[in-house]
Amino acid sequence: MSLADAAATDRLGTALAGVLQAGDVVALSGPLGAGKTSLARGVLATLGLQEEAPSPSFSLVIAYEPPEVRFPLWHVDLYRIEDPDELAELGLDDARSDTALLIEWPERMGAMLWGDALRLTVEPDPNGGRRLTWAAPAAWEMRWPPFQS
Repeated sequence: MSLADAAATDRLGTALAGVLQAGDVVALSGPLGAGKTSLARGVLATLGLQEEAPSPSFSLVIAYEPPEVRFPLWHVDLYRIEDPDELAELGLDDARSDTALLIEWPERMGAMLWGDALRLTVEPDPNGGRRLTWAAPAAWEMRWPPFQS
């Protein structure tokens, strides 16, 4: 799918927020500057966040709770994780029981990434804009893509 500009990325974030539920995991892959954080910001804005969401690059995890957003959501950035063993300290498994997780750089999790995660990859398109591809497991079958007819 082509994302022609920032507005298209925002629309995708809005659509994703419309089908996202507590307990879901969305894995956002792509090179630096591809639009992963922009997509997450679109989700968070649609869920009610009033200010622009900061990138969690340095904090690794930014937790959002109601009433700031409609349901608990963690925005996670694993770019600085070098060993999957470091992930235990973040508490992602525990949070997942009642919290949606948007995870940038999920490949840093290796085999620890849950099999039911929606995997989105955003890459620069040589013709301009961005290109989105995905792998949607059975848990997402009726929800993704969110704009299907």
